[in-house]
Amino acid sequence: MALGFLNNVLVTRLDWVANWARKNSLWPMPFATACCGIELMATAASRHDIARFGAEAMRFSPRQCDLLLVAGRVVMKMVPVLQRIWQQMPEPKWCIAMGACAASGGVFDAYATVQGFDRFVPVDVYIPGCPPRPEQVLQAVIDLQAKIQRTGTLMGNEFPSQSRPTGPVTLGLEVLPDDLVVAPGDFSSGTRLREG
Repeated sequence: MALGFLNNVLVTRLDWVANWARKNSLWPMPFATACCGIELMATAASRHDIARFGAEAMRFSPRQCDLLLVAGRVVMKMVPVLQRIWQQMPEPKWCIAMGACAASGGVFDAYATVQGFDRFVPVDVYIPGCPPRPEQVLQAVIDLQAKIQRTGTLMGNEFPSQSRPTGPVTLGLEVLPDDLVVAPGDFSSGTRLREG
């Protein structure tokens, strides 16, 4: 009696199946400000329908999400909040920087605007444009799905292990020496951070 192949058996790698499930069930955490947020809403609407790619379950709790969608400009006051959201998201997690403002600060070259969100959170896909079209957002999701499919393991071996939880890093203010004052005049009575 010869052994024959069964018609209903599939043999594959377990990592491939896990990555296939991850890429087709993205749960985005939208962080939308200004005009990019409107385009992100249009992406979820019926004309573009991000649900075709398995990313329609937008959640507003970081513990339920695996994709951070940063759409629009980010100011320095938001950075600790976004870092905390990023750290509360379970592994594996990904990030998309949507628009010129999230990617590089855009036209807002000011002291309060973050000039590139990737300084604080690792970004996987950048979407150019001001604001980017919904088709570009869908293409970014497709690109991210391709990245998820070719990387990652079931046991999470690609992630560094942490011995203890780490919190958000605060933005330290640098105290300049007294001889580096550029503007002319006497600033001894001004409010300034001084050592000791």
